[in-house]
Amino acid sequence: VMMGGMFAGTEEAPGEVVLYQGRSYKSYRGMGSVGAMQQGSADRYFQEVSAENPNADKLVPEGIEGRVPYKGSVVGIIYQMAGGLRASMGYCGCATVPEMQSKAEFVEITAAGIRESHVHDVQITKEAPNYRAD
Repeated sequence: VMMGGMFAGTEEAPGEVVLYQGRSYKSYRGMGSVGAMQQGSADRYFQEVSAENPNADKLVPEGIEGRVPYKGSVVGIIYQMAGGLRASMGYCGCATVPEMQSKAEFVEITAAGIRESHVHDVQITKEAPNYRAD
């Protein structure tokens, strides 16, 4: 499971909190970014300097550096995720995770269906911890 984006803006994640246009953000650097590879993650992308690979200083980035909205403590994120899992299990009529693994069915819906199933035609005045209108 890839959760880097989920945890990137938390207090516990590395990076400093910066204020930009009145909102708090946390600096973010993906492991495949140039900065991360220059500081040691190049070997993960087979770009480290070695006798066989003397030109590894010409890094080919597979990630970015930027900023993400500050989210506070990771505790709140995990609480929301656990609540979502419990709700999903209830929708499927499952009491345990193994039961969910065997009973769950994934249903593909169209982009229009996704838009329709989310909040629309309403201007959100108070953000919920588990919903962002991007």
